[in-house]
Amino acid sequence: MIEMKVMGIALDTRTGSPIVVLHDKENRRALPIWIGSAEASSIIRKIENLSVARPMTHDLIISIIEKTGYTVNKVEINDVEKETYYATIFLEDKNGEFMEIDSRPSDAIAIAIRVDAPIYVTANVLSNGSVSTDSAKDAQEAEEFKNFVQSIKPSDFAKLMKDNDHHESDQ
Repeated sequence: MIEMKVMGIALDTRTGSPIVVLHDKENRRALPIWIGSAEASSIIRKIENLSVARPMTHDLIISIIEKTGYTVNKVEINDVEKETYYATIFLEDKNGEFMEIDSRPSDAIAIAIRVDAPIYVTANVLSNGSVSTDSAKDAQEAEEFKNFVQSIKPSDFAKLMKDNDHHESDQ
């Protein structure tokens, strides 16, 4: 297992779909995962420390986990099949017992970053979906990619976030 961190959210220029980009600690590999707009909005809110008046979905999930006596120990992105990624959220109770919860990677990531739980990716997933960011021949492309991801601002997703707030709010 390789520990990864959230580099940021990007937009697929061909489809307009959000992509969460993970990177390893040495910044040698980047793993882009296409996700839904609600999950992208949730991840951006946490990255930018934006608060909302009422708990959003991932905040609610964490509250439920904690109120039932568990903590989020880690998340793993552990499989990829036909461009679909699979993840597991590992919960731990007060006695050190673990419970595994099947999850979409986007939800697992949104939960992990809220509680500072580590995000791990299997070697199999990395070999199938990651992009090298340190290859000499790809150095310029890798640098452009890093700069692009780091240049994304929450305002780039303002409409996306507003639409998701509207769908998730109690009217």
